[in-house]
Amino acid sequence: MSGLSAQETDPDVPVGEAAAFAEPEDRRFRDISGYPFRAPAATVRAMQHLATAMQLRAYCADPNIPDAFVRLQLQRFSELTGREENCRSLLDY
Repeated sequence: MSGLSAQETDPDVPVGEAAAFAEPEDRRFRDISGYPFRAPAATVRAMQHLATAMQLRAYCADPNIPDAFVRLQLQRFSELTGREENCRSLLDY
């Protein structure tokens, strides 16, 4: 870090605006518990996971697809979902 302020590094950013981008300590201002619908990005992500899970379920059910391939695809899907996925866990989608 060079120690330069936002104004010195980017002349198009007003000085007061640089402070607005700093992460606040108190995140209560982002409470969305009263919202009746989820954010569009969360819905899109859920639908993408659903589509992938449906494809993986077809792989799991097809005995002609090698186990190593199915395991690799499940591992990649686990990285996307953040949980351990297997052929049985795909029923949750």
